[in-house]
Amino acid sequence: MTPAELRDWCLAMPGAVEEFPFAPEISVFKAGGKIFALSRLSSEPLKVSLKCEPLLGESLRASYEAVVPGYHLNKKHWLTITLGGDAEDQMVMDLIQDSYDLVKPKRRRAG
Repeated sequence: MTPAELRDWCLAMPGAVEEFPFAPEISVFKAGGKIFALSRLSSEPLKVSLKCEPLLGESLRASYEAVVPGYHLNKKHWLTITLGGDAEDQMVMDLIQDSYDLVKPKRRRAG
C-alpha cells in the first residue's frame, strides 16, 4: 500500500476528513471529530496507527511482527502497523474500516 492509497482509503470512509493538529507532516483522519487513523505519510517504512478493540489488538500483536502497540497512544486501544510487512494490505484496509466504525458518529433514533 502506498501513502496515496492509504490516504484515499481513509478518506473513503463516509464523513472522513484529514487534519494536521499535531504537526504538518502527520495526517490525522477523523470522523465526527474523533480520530480513527494517524500516519506520517512520508515515512519509510510507512506506518499507520489505528483504534482497535482491546482483545483483537492483543491477538494481532501476538500474530504479526508488523503490528505493535500504538506509538504515543493508549496501548490498550491503539495499534501501529508497519505496512509492507507481514500484515497484508487487505487486513490493513479491514482494520481501517474497523477503526472508523469504532469512532463514527452514531445515528440518533427518532422519538
